[in-house]
Amino acid sequence: MNKSVNGSTPQSLREAPRWWSSAVVYQIYPRSFRDANGDGIGDLQGISERLDYLAWLGVDAIWISPFYPSPMRDFGYDVSNYLGVDPVFGTLADFDAMLARAHELGMKVVIDFVPNHTSDQHPWFAQSRASRSSAKRDWYLWRDPEPGGGPPNNWKSVTGGSAWAFDEATGQYYLHSFLPFQPDLNWRNPDVEEAIFDALRYWLDRGVDGIRVDMFDFLFKDARFRDEDDPDYTFATSKRHINQPELLDVLERYRSTIDTYPDRLLIGEIFPETEIDRLRSYYGRGNRMNLPFNFKLLSTPFDAPNLRRAIEAYLDGINGAGTPNFTLGNHDTVRLASRIGADNVNLAAILLLTLPGAIFLYYGDELGLAQADIPPDRVQDPWEHRVPGKGRDGARTPMPWSDEAHAGFGAADEAWLPVPVEHRFSSVAQLKADDVSTLSLYRNLITIRRSAPAIRSGSLAFCQAPSNVLCYSRKADGQELWIVLNLSDEQVRLPEFSSEKSALVISSDDQQTRQTPECLEIGPRQGAIFQSSDDCSTRQRKPEPTASINQEPAPWDVKSLLLP
Repeated sequence: MNKSVNGSTPQSLREAPRWWSSAVVYQIYPRSFRDANGDGIGDLQGISERLDYLAWLGVDAIWISPFYPSPMRDFGYDVSNYLGVDPVFGTLADFDAMLARAHELGMKVVIDFVPNHTSDQHPWFAQSRASRSSAKRDWYLWRDPEPGGGPPNNWKSVTGGSAWAFDEATGQYYLHSFLPFQPDLNWRNPDVEEAIFDALRYWLDRGVDGIRVDMFDFLFKDARFRDEDDPDYTFATSKRHINQPELLDVLERYRSTIDTYPDRLLIGEIFPETEIDRLRSYYGRGNRMNLPFNFKLLSTPFDAPNLRRAIEAYLDGINGAGTPNFTLGNHDTVRLASRIGADNVNLAAILLLTLPGAIFLYYGDELGLAQADIPPDRVQDPWEHRVPGKGRDGARTPMPWSDEAHAGFGAADEAWLPVPVEHRFSSVAQLKADDVSTLSLYRNLITIRRSAPAIRSGSLAFCQAPSNVLCYSRKADGQELWIVLNLSDEQVRLPEFSSEKSALVISSDDQQTRQTPECLEIGPRQGAIFQSSDDCSTRQRKPEPTASINQEPAPWDVKSLLLP
């Protein structure tokens, strides 16, 4: 028996299909993508130089982590000016050229936006801390010490320690939910909202296609500044003072601002992983976020029962709310290959790119890159210096383009983070030349995703399968595909997938995976996509994958899309 979950959204509540409805969005950490000027740090011109690669891969959009002017103590997430480009990344002209080139290739561009906090070197904060009577004092969250001295309450920073820093000059504490040099803005001050929305319009006017809002659920804090209930609470176990009711009101104003520009995307970074009702509330009735980020698979054990439960709970939970989204990696998380094991990397590719909705892919995951070991004297991440073991540098190392010095990242004698030797053996140049590489698999899957209605917009139904085999179907417009992922260490026999169903993709050239007239014998840690043999009657020349999301997909024939 199949268990059906809602992989699509009822027409009565969902938005009309938009460019992001089944898009593959590729996250770029700009310091690490490509160094064009030879200073050891990636830049906007470097991104422009590698957009042809992303067009070849077939992604629909790129999402660029912050590039704003910044002291770079948290590498751009400490903004000192929302209306520019930090010189380390180039100029506004470089940004405009990159944007134009992406659009020329048919790719959308989404930018990161950080409205919860600024750098302590932002002019706003300099004015705010100048005196208690400053016109911008109330732009940030200032409180007197406790009567006996010490911080105003027991709130903790996400990065460890108190969330309050004392300012000797004015005798008050300011709130920093993250690092001490990142003071939180006061979103109950309408002047703050107006200034941030002006910055949003500035980038939308320049032509960006979407905004990813950093740490949206932190914007409003408990207005009474009450202690968390548990004095030993951690960020993971208690966050009563964030996710305040005012968030939904300001979210609707975000959305109405962005909706004055045609076809723009609003994404929000939020963390209600176990609170489906809250997640659904961020969608609203088509008037809030287009895509509240779904991070659940980042922490889900990579086995069939847990993956199925996580996917079912999420899709059932947002039923009727809006477009789903999935990701398996980002700049704050240990790299995928190291979290789930190298032998699961190809299975993860098939899983991610056959799920419904928008898909977010972190740079380098298509190469199967593992987390890098960073020598202590090369550590850059301030979080690692503050809380050893929490550093994120290992997931942010330079992209390996070739087997040249520094893996083709740039001409500098030393990159800002070291390039692991092993990453040079997984470079773009090497894997592009290998028809059965992880990179070729990703490209193949993205091509199928664009061309198959069942993947683009179909429902999802789980099938009965052995305990550590994940099996589900995607179905739309009379076309049905089946995805089979053997997450066990044993070969598995599946009578349901005899030669009556035609294999479109197999995760590697494993000799233990074969079809017979009686069954499918699928090897350990292998995955496959199938369609009915009846759907393979029409053949056509294999089209070259294209990044243009405005182009009509080729006539239905997935088998013809397979790479050699």
